[in-house]
Amino acid sequence: MGVTVGGMSGTPSPAGLVREFHHVFGLDARSTPTEVSADVGAHRWELLAEEAAEVAEVSVTGPLDQLARELADVVYVAYGTALVHGIDLDTVIAEIHRSNMTKVGPDGQVARRDDGKILKGDHFEAPDVAAVLRRQGWTPPDPG
Repeated sequence: MGVTVGGMSGTPSPAGLVREFHHVFGLDARSTPTEVSADVGAHRWELLAEEAAEVAEVSVTGPLDQLARELADVVYVAYGTALVHGIDLDTVIAEIHRSNMTKVGPDGQVARRDDGKILKGDHFEAPDVAAVLRRQGWTPPDPG
């Protein structure tokens, strides 16, 4: 796997690791974005919900190493779900990041909610995930 994360030489991309897992275990792995059956979609949701519940529990009870493991499991299953749908999640995340970075104003100011959540400012640009998927070969369904 030649893909690395965050410029860390030798650290494989989560996408590549999960693709290897799906290949070795004979799981779905598409290369073009596509819809999947309701059964497959429901199964992937159950896996994600199970992992998210484990994160919620350990976020309160700890310990930190268990939280790290559960967070990694959520990411692993999310990448697997993207792979089952043929979505290059790395490029989607890059588009979300691009959009999120527009939350900072030209003056460098950031609007925050009382709990610290960063809000969308006047210069916010929504992510264009559909465009990312189209570049990956997705054809949106005909609205008619």
